[in-house]
Formats: sequence, structure tokens, C-alpha cells
Amino acid sequence: MGRIASTLARLSSGPDATPRTIPELRTGDAPQIPAEAVRQVIRARRLRNRFFKEDLFADPAWDMLLDLLQAEIAQLRVPVSSLCIAAAVPATTALRWLKTMTDQGIFRRRADPHDGRRVFVELSPEASLAMRQYFAEVGPVGTV
Repeated sequence: MGRIASTLARLSSGPDATPRTIPELRTGDAPQIPAEAVRQVIRARRLRNRFFKEDLFADPAWDMLLDLLQAEIAQLRVPVSSLCIAAAVPATTALRWLKTMTDQGIFRRRADPHDGRRVFVELSPEASLAMRQYFAEVGPVGTV
């Protein structure tokens, strides 16, 4: 979990705690990732639970990143409650991670214009680009 926290911190800031400079997004900058590739990674992560204790692989930040990338590719909005379920940890833990990642600029929260009680979560443009570049660099193997 510490490794993921470090990676997330690097997404939002450099080693000297100054904001990280990420090139401005332009059309075509982000690699196109097939939705099926992300779905396969999510399925493979859940399959581990059939063979090992579920808490052994608790990695809510990565699970949330994967879920939001999959939703972005499918052009779906993800409510906070669904993202907490995708994290596969207790809701309080998922909400804590959601706050951390929002505070670091990795996630963006958007109010539902039709229902004031609901909030949607999405990847920031920088996080989306980072996830897409990650998938493009590691390819279909090794993204679990």
C-alpha cells in the first residue's frame, strides 16, 4: 500500500514537494486503451480472491483508478457509492482514499446536476493521461 501511496504522490508532486509539471493535454496525446484490456485487469485482480485471502491484495487506490479508467473509456459516470464498492475495502477506507486522491488532484468530484444528494467521481485529465500511458507502456501483460 505504501508503494501505491508513493506512486500517487509522484503523480501530483515531485520529490521536493513542488507541483509536478505535466504537459498540457492535446487531442491524440493520450494513448487509446481498449476497454476490454482494463476489464481483463479488473477480472484478473478479482480472480486472485479465489485462491488467496481477499485482504492480502487490498489495494483500493489502484482498484479505484482502474474502475474510473474503465468508466471513462465507456463514457460512464461513477457515483461515489459505486467507486467505494469497486475499491473492495470497507466504505470508510474507500472514502479515506477517495479524499486523499481528490486532495492530490488525481480524482475530481462532480455534483449530479439532477440529484443534489449524488456526487460523481472521475479521473483528472493528468491522471487519465498517466493511466493510459501506463497501459500503453506495460502492454497487455503485467498490468494486474
